[in-house]
Amino acid sequence: MGLPTLEFSDSFLDSPDFRERLKCHEIELERTNKFIKDLIKDGNMLITALKNLSAAVQKFSQSLQEFQFECIGDAETDDEVNIAQSFKEFSQLLNTVEEERRRLIQNADDVLITPLEKFRKEQIGAAKEGKKKFDKETEKYYSTLERHLSLSSKKKEAYLQEADMQIDKERQLFYDASLEYVFKIQEVQEKKKFEFVEPLLAFLQGLFTFYHEGYELAHEFEPYKQQLQFNLQNTRNNFVSTKQEVEKLMKRIRSADQDYKPPGQWTMEGFLYVQEKRPLGCTWTRHYCTYEKSSKTFTMSNTENKSAGKQPEVFKLKSCIRRKTDSIDKRFCFDVEVAERHGVMTLQALSESNRRLWLEAMDGREPVRNSACSSLKYSFGAGCSWSGFFKVLCLARRQSFLLFPHFYLFSFSESDDQNYRVRAVHALVHKMPERNKEMLELLIKHLVRVSAQNQSNLMTVSNLGVIFGPTLMRSQEETVAAMMNIKFQNIVVEILIENFNKVSHSLTLNGLVSYFCCLYRDAKAMYSCEAEHSHELSFPQGAHFSNVYPSVEPGWLQATYEGKTGLIPENYVVFL
Repeated sequence: MGLPTLEFSDSFLDSPDFRERLKCHEIELERTNKFIKDLIKDGNMLITALKNLSAAVQKFSQSLQEFQFECIGDAETDDEVNIAQSFKEFSQLLNTVEEERRRLIQNADDVLITPLEKFRKEQIGAAKEGKKKFDKETEKYYSTLERHLSLSSKKKEAYLQEADMQIDKERQLFYDASLEYVFKIQEVQEKKKFEFVEPLLAFLQGLFTFYHEGYELAHEFEPYKQQLQFNLQNTRNNFVSTKQEVEKLMKRIRSADQDYKPPGQWTMEGFLYVQEKRPLGCTWTRHYCTYEKSSKTFTMSNTENKSAGKQPEVFKLKSCIRRKTDSIDKRFCFDVEVAERHGVMTLQALSESNRRLWLEAMDGREPVRNSACSSLKYSFGAGCSWSGFFKVLCLARRQSFLLFPHFYLFSFSESDDQNYRVRAVHALVHKMPERNKEMLELLIKHLVRVSAQNQSNLMTVSNLGVIFGPTLMRSQEETVAAMMNIKFQNIVVEILIENFNKVSHSLTLNGLVSYFCCLYRDAKAMYSCEAEHSHELSFPQGAHFSNVYPSVEPGWLQATYEGKTGLIPENYVVFL
């Protein structure tokens, strides 16, 4: 049921029915007034919440902008570069959205709050003022009417005429107030249909504009999102293949000798306990020590908490002698003499085999004995033969390994210029033997056909790169760093498949492998040597080696002897 109609003629009658209908309108106006007050309050809360949300999103966006991805290795793939840049792209997208939200918040007060408050005060407030006036005139009119009707008919005619004029005047004021009140009530009831609704519509239009801007941004962001999803999938695939290789390497290292000396920057490094003399005795302090054989530089860094932040001590090694067991109450000790200190420093290794590695690295000698024969016997150290002497020299030069073919691949796979990468592969392919190029072409042609059916077989170019990269360019020196570079092998395979027509008859991988094979040479051993570690080769004097090429580690070569591949000392062989 709607509100009853108020007729102006009813104002003259002022019947109980008119009063009831008037009361219905008054109740409705009061309800509308309360609703608008609540709506303004809720609107202000909404605007405050939007401001807080905008501030939180901006803080979140700033955090994304400031974060910097760091990946393992000296170089990054295109996938890693895009993933590292993604946070900044997300931040820029959020900032663009927040700019539109800030405009919505700035306009919300003018569009929503102010018009509603104005309607409530000016329209409903005016109707309330009209009611006050109507009630006042009603009371005044009926009070005057009662007094007028109580006048005696015996009053003078002039007095009665004046009383009639007074009642007519009060009646007219009452009718005017009643008519104006009825008019104002109907005006407010009609105006609320648009003046009340228009601000809400304008606010919703602002929301729609904001959401539409978000939709447009999402549409523009779609290509980047798809590319990023592709990069993420490639990275996930690379992770799976790399994880398997690293787990295999970890198991091999775990099964190796405890005192195995892994490839590193230094000839020898590790913890040693250093004897420090005190007034009431001596103490042994743990230091992390490194030794570089070529420069004879010995460095000690105190690892005790009280010495945190202290600069490491650097010495020039003069000599190193094994400490006799009966001369000290500690095991695994040896003495070193340095140019920067008088006397000797006594060091304690972690085990007998660890002491042996330090002595080998530092050209350590056995303690001098009285016998001339003994002195001659240990002139080269520990009764070693010439072969053992050369092994000591070469062992001390071991450094970290890097896959030799990868040294060439990085020059173009790390470049941002795709055309340069293709040209680099093309140049390498044309240096291969003809038969190798033919075999390579057969392989890549097949992979191109496989990738063309990726909708059904799911073997995209990226997936083929993950499969064939580690298979065709397996690391020959097993380190974590080499495993982390599997991703670049995958890139080479992808370049070959995607650019088959450009590279044509010199297609990739086997071509690259063949190209590197052209660098291999044969060599002959001048001295015999016995391997100290699993990645080295044992061989007699006169042994013939095939597939010999320089290792990234200075002083060592990678070679094959009797079907086994490993490291041999460079100064033990001559090339044929």
